[in-house]
This record gives sequence, C-alpha cells and structure tokens, in this order.
Amino acid sequence: MPVVVVESPAKAKTINKYLGSDYTVLASYGHVRDLPPKDGSVDTENGFDMKWEVASDSRKHVAAIADALKNDDALILATDPDREGEAISWHLKEALTKRRSIKKSTDVKRVTFNAITKAAVTEAMANPRDIDAPLVEAYLARRALDYLVGFNLSPVLWRKLPGARSAGRVQSVCLRLIVEREMEIEAFRAREYWSVKALLSTPRGQEYEARLTVLAGKKLDRYDLENETQAEMAVQAITSRDLTVQSVEAKPASRNPSAPFMTSTLQQEASRKFGMGARQTMNAAQRLYEAGHITYMRTDGIDMAPEAVDQARAAIKDRYGAEYVPAEKRIYKNKAKNAQEAHECIRPTDMTKDAASLKISDADQRKLYDLIWKRTLACQMESARLERTTVDVGSADGQVVLRATGQVVLFDGFLRVYEEGRDDAVVDDDDKRLPQIMQGEKADKRSITPDQHFTQPPPRYTEATLVKKMEELGIGRPSTYASIITTIQDREYVRKEQNRLIPEDKGRIVTIFLLNFFKRYVEYDFTAALENELDDVSAGEKDYKELLKRFWRDFSAAISETSDLRITEVLDVLDEALAPQLYPPREDGSDPRVCPKCGQGRLHLKTSRTGGFVGCGNYPECTYTRPIAGEGADGDERVLGEHEGEEIWLKSGRFGPYVQRGEVTPDNKKPPRASLPKAKGDFLPGWSPDDVTLEKAVTLLTLPRVVGMHPDGGEVKSNLGRFGPFIMHQLPDEAKPVYVNLKDFQDVFEIGMNRAVELLAEKRANPGRGRGSAAKPLKELGEHPQDGGMIAVMEGRYGPYVKWEKVNATLPKDVEPDAVTMEMAVALIAEKSAKSGGKKKTAAKKTTAKKKTAAKKS
Repeated sequence: MPVVVVESPAKAKTINKYLGSDYTVLASYGHVRDLPPKDGSVDTENGFDMKWEVASDSRKHVAAIADALKNDDALILATDPDREGEAISWHLKEALTKRRSIKKSTDVKRVTFNAITKAAVTEAMANPRDIDAPLVEAYLARRALDYLVGFNLSPVLWRKLPGARSAGRVQSVCLRLIVEREMEIEAFRAREYWSVKALLSTPRGQEYEARLTVLAGKKLDRYDLENETQAEMAVQAITSRDLTVQSVEAKPASRNPSAPFMTSTLQQEASRKFGMGARQTMNAAQRLYEAGHITYMRTDGIDMAPEAVDQARAAIKDRYGAEYVPAEKRIYKNKAKNAQEAHECIRPTDMTKDAASLKISDADQRKLYDLIWKRTLACQMESARLERTTVDVGSADGQVVLRATGQVVLFDGFLRVYEEGRDDAVVDDDDKRLPQIMQGEKADKRSITPDQHFTQPPPRYTEATLVKKMEELGIGRPSTYASIITTIQDREYVRKEQNRLIPEDKGRIVTIFLLNFFKRYVEYDFTAALENELDDVSAGEKDYKELLKRFWRDFSAAISETSDLRITEVLDVLDEALAPQLYPPREDGSDPRVCPKCGQGRLHLKTSRTGGFVGCGNYPECTYTRPIAGEGADGDERVLGEHEGEEIWLKSGRFGPYVQRGEVTPDNKKPPRASLPKAKGDFLPGWSPDDVTLEKAVTLLTLPRVVGMHPDGGEVKSNLGRFGPFIMHQLPDEAKPVYVNLKDFQDVFEIGMNRAVELLAEKRANPGRGRGSAAKPLKELGEHPQDGGMIAVMEGRYGPYVKWEKVNATLPKDVEPDAVTMEMAVALIAEKSAKSGGKKKTAAKKTTAKKKTAAKKS
C-alpha cells in the first residue's frame, strides 16, 4: 500500500475516508526538522549551508513513516499546498533519505489539494508532481534570514538592553508599528470644534434632523466653529430666521458585496465580529479545513473556482429566490503578486450546508464557519439597491442652510445574509429614514442644539487592523501574520487590553534601540522589498543564495559596529531619542528633567530585566522611579497620604503595582509592601492603581493578617495568594500548614475566629484534593457515549467543571451543576479537547516512558 503523509492526525483521518484501505495514511505532526538554536546552523562561510536536526518530538513520527515504507516502495507527500507545506514535504524526503528509508526504487510523489473533499483528493492523486524546488528555496531563504537576524541581533539586545528577549526580521517591524502608533497617541493634542443641529418639522408634524452647513453665506468646514461662543452665535442666526425647504434630491444608489475571504480579511472580520485573535482564528480555520468543511485557509487569493460559483448561485436561488441571484456571475481577481500564496479564496466546500446542518460542536469553529459561509454566499448575491435623499433647508437671505440626509433600502440583496464589520464605530446620518418633505414648504424649528466635539487620537491597533496595515505595507505573508503577532505578545513586548495592542516599556525601548542602531532593518520599505525578493525566489526568478549573500554582507557589518558600544552610550542615545515622551513639559513650566521627589537630581533613562524606567540620578540617596510612559502614568510612584506618621506610597515594580509603608533607608532596607490584587474570576476583583486610596492601601498593608490564636495552639492568618484569598494554620504536630480558600475577597480582611476555626475543621476532616485523596463529584453523568470513561461534574477552585479522563471543562457561568446533561457535557469536553489539542495526554505518556526506561537501566 502506498504511504500517504499529511501534517495532522485530523487531516489524515479525513483523507483516509476518501482513499480507503488501499493506502496507509500517516501524520508528520507538522515540521519534522529545524535549525538547532546554536552558532553555525547557517554556515555563512560555506555557501550558507544549513545544518538541520530532526526534533526530538518528531523522531517517532519519522520512524513510523520509515517503518511503513519497509512494506511499500511508494511515498505520496500530501502536505498543505503552500510554502510551509512544500517545506515539510522536502524535509520528510530528506530525513527519510538520510535514514535510507527512501531508496532509488522508491517512487516519491507530491500531491496538493485546496480542499479535503473526495473530488479534490481523487483529482490530486491522479495528478501527482515533484516537489517544487523554487518554493522550497524560498522557504530556505526565509528560514536562513530569520536565523541570521534572530541569532545575531538578539545577543546584541541581551548585552545592551537587559530584559530584552529577542529581535526578528518581521516581528521587530511589526512591533515598530505598534510603538509608533502609541507615540502618535501620546503626542496628540485634542482640538475643540462645534457643530449645530436642528430638529425640524414638516407642516404635517413629521420631525427630522438637519445639521448646519452654511453660515453667513459661507460653507462651513469642520473646524470653523471653534468654541462655544461661535456655536451660540450660529444658533442665534438660525433661531432668528424663518426656514423653508430649498431643494429635495433623491438619487438611486447601490452597494456591492465584499470579496470572499482570504487569510488577512478573515482574521480582520473574526476580530471585528467575535473579538478573536489571529492565532485563535487560524486554529479554528485549520480544524475546519482538516475536517473537509472549508478550502485551504492560508491564501492571498480571492478568486473562486467556477464550479464553486455555480454551486453558490444555486444555493442562493434555493434559499432566497431567483431575484437574489445576479444576471452575471461575480468574478473576483487576485491582488497577490506571488502566485504561490494566491490559492483559491477561503470558502465552504459545500455551499448548501450552513453551520447548523454541519452540527459543529466547537464554538469557535461554528462561529467561523458561519462567517465564511455567509460571506461566500453574499459575494455571489445581487447588490443592495438604495435611495439616498438630500434635503437643503435655508433662510430666504441665504445666510443659513441646514442639510438633512437619509436613505431607504429598496432591495436588500446581499445584506439579507451578510454585512462587513467596521474597525471603529462610525456615526452615519445617511442611515436615517426621512419623512415626506416637499420643496418650498416651511420648516418649523422644534429645537436647535450646539454640540461640542474634540478631535480624537488615532486608535490603537487591534490584531485585525494590524494585519490590515501589515498587508498594506507588504510586511509578512498569510502564513506568518498570526505567528508574528503572537510572538511579540509572548515576548512581553506588547500586551492586549480590550482587544487593543499596547506596547510595554520593554517593547518601546527595543524599538527605539533598533531605530537608532539598526534602522535599515526595521524600515517598512526594506522589509517589504525583501518579501518581494523572496516571492521572486519562489517564482524561480532569483537565486536565494545570492540574496542571502547580499543581505549578510551589510547586516554583519551593522552587527560589528555595535559590538564596542557600552550600555551607558546606548542609554544616552535612547534617552535623547525618547526625550519628548520621557520628559514632556510640566504644567508649572519647571524643568521636566528635575526629579520631582528630591528636587535636585536629574532624571535619566535606566534599564532593568523587566524593561526601561526613568530614575533619579541621585540614587541611592533618592529612590524616585517611574515608567517611561511619563509622569502621572500607571506606575508613576506617588504618596497616597500619611498613616501613623509614615508616608504610604503607591509604586510600580517588576511584578506590577504595589503599596509601601515608608521609604527605603539604610536602617529600613525592606519597608512593608503589598502587591495590588490581580483579578481572579468573579470572587477576586482586580485593583487598578487609579482606584487605590490611602484607606485601601493601609488595609492591604495589614496582610498577612493575624485572625487570632487557634484553640489548639498556633496563629490563624489570612492573606492573598496566587489563587485568591485564603486562611492558614498549622498545629504543633502537623508537618505543614493547612490552607483554606475564601470565596469572598472581603473575607481576607473581615473573617473572624469562629468562622475561621470552622472552615479549618472542615478542611481537616475532608482534605479534598490533597495527595492521596480524590475530590468527590457533585454529580456523576455516566460513561462517555463514544469513547467510554466516567463523566462527572466536579467542584473546582474556579467553580464547577466537567471531568472526563484528563480533560477538565469549566461550566459556563449561567449553568448550574444540577442542570448539566450528558449531551451538554460531551459538547463541553469536545470543545475543550479541540482547544488543548491533546497536549496533556501526550505529556503524560512521555513521562511514563521515561520512568520505564530508568527502571530497566537500574
């Protein structure tokens, strides 16, 4: 039987259904080889030779494929139809050849399919090809570039900027976008302006709204009404005049549907509509593809196969009627320069099946499939037909004119199924419907209102808008967007709050360092040009080793130039470059670089393992520090007040904000301090530095609190830990303390001895999940209907959850344990298993294997 190799077990399972018992289908579990993270993996002295290693996790998978080839002399490489898929096939062939599992007689073929359907798989098997050498060379060039930049630039960061993690060819450019946007926001100064709107009425009593567009015979621009006085004068000008309808103009309009999804637009829309991150979106899309529900999900293409267009049109006619099917088929042309990335658009493999009919249990997959299905049908539907009406109402002397706009949908067309989301809310007066208004009729004034506005800073990037910007600049490719955004968050250069990306101090300093010492390599044009050159390599138009040679010549010289720099020199350059952000003008006009605490020292940029901060030059006599975001920012230290003759401070440290009693002195090197509580579910609300008062800080500094003496001896204490509030006590004959979690946050400050002794007695009588005793289920549901094994509802630290073997799935907040059914439990388990990807089980198996080996040796 020929051996067919794909990336994942899920894909193998789906393909196996179509190929049947005549083939052996195995999974490689992703990439099988990589460059070891050590010096010399890319040999710059010998033609950029690359030394590959089979990953330890991959050895058993390569061995399984090698074993299968002993029984058959045919290998079919059916990995994904993009550069990464081609690379995996090449690596497999190389690794198996090295093991001598592939012989001269072995027939090795490459097949690709854009969708895992019977028709697509059958057609691919009938049309095999060889491995695409230019596509592999493009992969080799990318991997070598990423290694050369990361392996040579990261150590420079470690030496010059303590706390910096790494730099990357594309990740550093992406980080620069986020940092520069933050600096734009900080430099932004709001501008005030006013507008005037009037509520008018027709002679028939029907009301409508109009805004002032002409004043004193002159058309108003956005900022013409600069203040309240000018706005009130405009109100007076309208109030003192009679108004009549000067013109009514109705124009037909239409709206066309958006193109079907490619990778970037799918990530953007999933972020807008569901708040899904790029990686979360791609994980769900991968599983939908492997299950055969959608076409390949990493693509720059928006074209649709002719048979798919016909299928979509038939599905539209069947569901919504012939009037929703346009006379001409809608054809979308690819924008991608690189044909290797431009596969077909992302669409359902069967247009007749909506999310409900597929019965997808995973919530992310279900939402994403519904989005793809609706967008695909909509892209082949009739346009929406609208009528837009503009009404001008003015005074006889022409001094004031107000305009009312509105629109009505005459035929909804594609809007019946789908409407594209927006990145930022837009108020659109055109969406309002106007009453019947006749030219020449009087307009009665019901109310005239001046409105104050301020210009807004540019919004922070979401993952969706960042992907859109990267796409516009030509940075990254469909296969890399998600991993780039994930990397800069994992490195703690960026954090995500309310779906917006905010640079950490560490990320800002790294960016400024690179802009000053490696500017060329974080320039948008340079990065985009390099991406285009790599596209030329994949098209077979450029030699990848020449590209590497040219890049390395200039890059190695830049690395050498920084080797002699001292940290103080680097900090001086960064201090100057960041001066406008670090030391903005103070309201009182005083020197922004004079320490606000001691009044004598000068403020300087300093670095630590957790990033950069501003500190007083008089250290250690003065210990003033603040974050680089500026005075008054979160983490800027301040005195909250005095308690019992000592100052109570709010400061920011390596592990976040904290409160402190008194200052560090030679006699008091470790003053009492307490970290602000971080949110832990509903029972422990987090404390924001902005909300901390003197009273709260003093209360927090009482921890750990002695509740009282236990009747059997020993103190009972309450405190806050990583899992929330708790009490603890240790009897004289106990080897270690007994801990009891408290459900109410306030209990840590208020619990009395009676309640504490009762809780401790209950814990000692029923240790629960201590070693040697299993937690008791709240409810047993029975054996898993498909896979066997008891399913039960358990009480957990973060609330009740469903347990099956090694899978623990938290219950939704609105579901009581008694209300859980077997069907609901199985769905929760399936969703949790899909998200964790079976990692827990794999880890458990590895540990067991190691123990057995050790036993045999002994």
